[in-house]
Amino acid sequence: MAGNDARQARNAERRRQILDAARARADAAGWEAVTTRHLADAIGYTQPVLYGHFPGGKAEIMRAVALEGFAELTALFNKAVDRKSGRRAVEAVATAYLDFAAAHPSLYEAMFVLPIDARFASDDSEAELRAGFDALTRALGDGADGSTTEVFWGALHGISLLEGAGRMRPEHRQQRIRELAARFAD
Repeated sequence: MAGNDARQARNAERRRQILDAARARADAAGWEAVTTRHLADAIGYTQPVLYGHFPGGKAEIMRAVALEGFAELTALFNKAVDRKSGRRAVEAVATAYLDFAAAHPSLYEAMFVLPIDARFASDDSEAELRAGFDALTRALGDGADGSTTEVFWGALHGISLLEGAGRMRPEHRQQRIRELAARFAD
């Protein structure tokens, strides 16, 4: 048993190294610069070792990174809302979302722009996606079919892309967040 535990720990560590190297490379040079060859070199293993952990190669690595990003974003939502409700909760999750997108542009791109073969808005969505959506739903008090949450999420996504492209005035962010809260708070 001890040998099996040690092997599992080594595999988990290698997997973590691969994901960390992918995020670092994407942060430094964009996802187009993330290649299995580069990742294998970065972690000091061969490409077959990398494919042993991620048989789908770069696409599977990017998907794993994106799912971790959803878990991180959900944790930020939950921390931001804490015991807030109404407008304050909506403003808190909007701020957390936009701050996350600005602080992690390559991760955000993997999560929301690039194809990652994840099932959004379906009954069998990945747990990480469902948890993030549910956190937004709770903040909004959306007791209906989730359409309000989808529109809110779409608004945040649009704002994050426009802010990232320099198409919105940075000094007006708080006002945009207040406008969203005025429209979406229960």
